Amino acid sequence: MKKFWIGLGILMIVLFAGLQIAEKVIMGGQSYYVQITTDGEKIETEDDRGNQVIEYKYELPGYDKDAKKKNLEFLGMKDRPLKKDAYLKITWNQNKGVTSYEEVQKNAIPEKALKQLESERWWTNGKNYWSKRINESLRQK
Repeated sequence: MKKFWIGLGILMIVLFAGLQIAEKVIMGGQSYYVQITTDGEKIETEDDRGNQVIEYKYELPGYDKDAKKKNLEFLGMKDRPLKKDAYLKITWNQNKGVTSYEEVQKNAIPEKALKQLESERWWTNGKNYWSKRINESLRQK
């Protein structure tokens, strides 16, 4: 009987370790940092019961801790846009794409990634500024 309990204990430990490894492989991945700069694209669908589901799709550049860029596409799983200018830590998996995200404070972002996000923000704001000015001048003519 003692051998049975020892065997059962070992089996439980092996199963638990296997599940932890499987979760890391399936849901784990590389961390990237993004800044929400748009309201996202609103997507309205229905679930299996016919209830309306609202999600927001984002396509943003993300940077890892070494400032390597990856264009990331993910859904904000809320019925409203994500908070503008918020920083997110995104987990990206080669097999599944974006598997999770969480809001982080600016001081939690690695320095190299933050520098790239800030320069991306500056570039985007500059393009938007000049685009607005050009459109305004064209309308005045």
